[in-house]
Amino acid sequence: MPVRVEFGSRARPIFQLGGPTLNVGSKQHSATNRTPQFSRTDTDPDRVAEPPIMASGRGDSQLQQQKVDYIFKIVLIGDSAVGKSQILSRFARNEFSLDSKATIGVEFQTRTVLIHHKTVKAQIWDTAGQERYRAVTSAYYRGTVGAMVVYDITKRQTFDHIPRWLDELRAHADKNIVIIMIGNKIDLEDERAVPTEDAKEFAEKEGLFFLETSALEATNVENAFMTVLMEIFNIVNRKNLVKDEAKSNINAQSLSGKKIVVPGPAQEIPAKSSMCCSS
Repeated sequence: MPVRVEFGSRARPIFQLGGPTLNVGSKQHSATNRTPQFSRTDTDPDRVAEPPIMASGRGDSQLQQQKVDYIFKIVLIGDSAVGKSQILSRFARNEFSLDSKATIGVEFQTRTVLIHHKTVKAQIWDTAGQERYRAVTSAYYRGTVGAMVVYDITKRQTFDHIPRWLDELRAHADKNIVIIMIGNKIDLEDERAVPTEDAKEFAEKEGLFFLETSALEATNVENAFMTVLMEIFNIVNRKNLVKDEAKSNINAQSLSGKKIVVPGPAQEIPAKSSMCCSS
């Protein structure tokens, strides 16, 4: 039976991710473009972050039939028309529709990936950005272990609303949820209204991962999802390791006890000392 994951506390580093080539089935999607190469902006600025390890193809029927080890629930949130559904469609089916309609309520898609020889099913919920659906979508934050907060780099207002989305997310989801902020539509660079440096500064202040994407050009979409999935997977592995160590310590303590010396034939049992004095 697959494990639906929920986890406890852990501080998250901030990354600005760039461009390794990601193998997806028989295709390769280049994650290079307008974003910088891997760099780290936490306590060790000189340390280079490792790219996510990934890997299954979308059409890999053999992988789909394998036993699922983990299920990770991830939500996509942000204002309407920032491209959340297109980002999900690009990751789940490698598709992009120029005739996309606004999401009504909540929709979800899944994709199964292989991470360090474990089969992980990503269950991704695409939430409506319109205000009238906010009461509907809030119920779906429960049990979420990852979130992608999306804004449109050509619309400053969608970026300015990110704090409100974070407040709502943190009010309904686990406080230690893995969050990545995504600036979408970098294919419209000439219309950019949100400088990359502004977004990086905000992500660092809020303790978020950060990445700019283009669902249209398939730029960094795969990288964004796998960054979240890998971080969740690593947290789960660390928690399992701690549990295993605790169990080992308990077992060791149960086997250890007071040392008892049993006298042999040549040994003399010491006489008990008398409590009174001889006359």
